Amino acid sequence: MEEKKVTEKKKEDAMTREDFAVLWKTIHLKITDTYDVPPEILWVNGSTIGTLGNFSASTGKAKSKKTFNISAIVAAALKNDEVLQYSAFLPENKRKILYVDTEQSKYHCHKVMERIMRLAGLPTDKDREDFIFVVLRECTPDKRKQIIGYMLANMEGIGLVIIDGIRDLMYDINSPSESSDLINLLMRWSSEYNLHIHTVLHLNKGDDNTRGHIGTELNNKAETVLQITKSTQDVDISEVKAMHIRDKDFEPFAFRINETALPEVVKDYVFEQPKQNRNFPLTELTEQQHREALENGFGKELSLMCNLSDTVEERGIQKGIEKGIEQGMEKGIEKGKLEMLFSLVRDHVLSSADAAKRVGMSEAEFVSLMQK
Repeated sequence: MEEKKVTEKKKEDAMTREDFAVLWKTIHLKITDTYDVPPEILWVNGSTIGTLGNFSASTGKAKSKKTFNISAIVAAALKNDEVLQYSAFLPENKRKILYVDTEQSKYHCHKVMERIMRLAGLPTDKDREDFIFVVLRECTPDKRKQIIGYMLANMEGIGLVIIDGIRDLMYDINSPSESSDLINLLMRWSSEYNLHIHTVLHLNKGDDNTRGHIGTELNNKAETVLQITKSTQDVDISEVKAMHIRDKDFEPFAFRINETALPEVVKDYVFEQPKQNRNFPLTELTEQQHREALENGFGKELSLMCNLSDTVEERGIQKGIEKGIEQGMEKGIEKGKLEMLFSLVRDHVLSSADAAKRVGMSEAEFVSLMQK
C-alpha cells in the first residue's frame, strides 16, 4: 500500500515541459539581475532580527515568559516604535499584523491581545483593522495550515505574522519529512507574500536544544532564533539573548512583569558569566614536560619520590574520566591509573614491583597486563 502511494505521488509530481518553463523563470538566477535589499522591520538594540521575506523564532522552556516577550514584539510593530528593547517599522502597505495562537483558550488569548494593546499604548475598547487575532486551538494541524494559507492569500497588507506555536502545525515533531515540509511552507509564505513570520517553539526540558527535528530545521533556516530563559538569580526575571542570528549579535537584556502585569526592562541587570574550567588537564603534558616541571619546582629526587603518588592519582583520574564515558567511571579511572603506571615503568621512573603495589597486584600480574 505504501509503495502504491509513493508511485502515485511520483506520477502526480511528474513535471511537464510547460511546467518547467514556467518554473524556470522563478528559479533561474542571472548575474545581470538586480534585487532590492530585504526591508528590515524588527530590531533589538540596533541588531536586525526580522526582514520581509524571512522568518524567525522565539524559543524557551515552559514558564519562561515567551508569550510576554512576543507581546512586546507585536506591540512595537503595532505602534511602529520601540517597546521593551524591540524596535519595529512596518512599511505603509504592510501595516497589518496576523497573530495565530494554536495552544490557548479564547479567554487566555484575549488577555494576550489586551496586553499587546496596552503595551502599544492603544485603547482596549476599540477593535483595529490592522491587528487580526485568530484562535486555532480546536483545529487539526492540516486545518490550521489551510486557514493560515487562505488568510495570507486573501488579506492584503499583512507585514508580520505570529504563529504561537509552530509545533501544532504538524503531527510528529521528530518527522524529518514533515519538519522539512513545514519549514519550506514558512519560507514559501514569507517569500510569496513578502512578509515576516515569527514562530514560537519550546526548548527540551533536559537541555537548551529546540524540540524535535522541527527545532533542528528551525535553527538551520530561521533568520533569527531568540532564546528566553528564566534567570537563575531571580525567578521573576527572564533573560533574552540570540541563540542564532544572521546579523550582528545584540546585547542580551532582561525583563520582569511589573505591577500592571506588563513586561518591563530590568535596568543594570548583570548577567551571570559562564564558569570557565581553570584546571589544566595533565594529560596534555608529555612525560618529559611533566618530569621537567616537577624537577624545576621541587628538585629531581623530590619530584620522583614525594609527588609521584599524587601525579599518578591525578593523571590516572584524568585518563580514567576520558575512558569512563564509554566504560563506566570506576573502570575508567582504574584503567587510567594503570596506563600511567605502565608509562612510568617503561620510562624507568618506577620499578614494576613498586607500581604493582600501588594497584594491589603481584609484580607478575602487573607485568603481564603491561605486555598485553
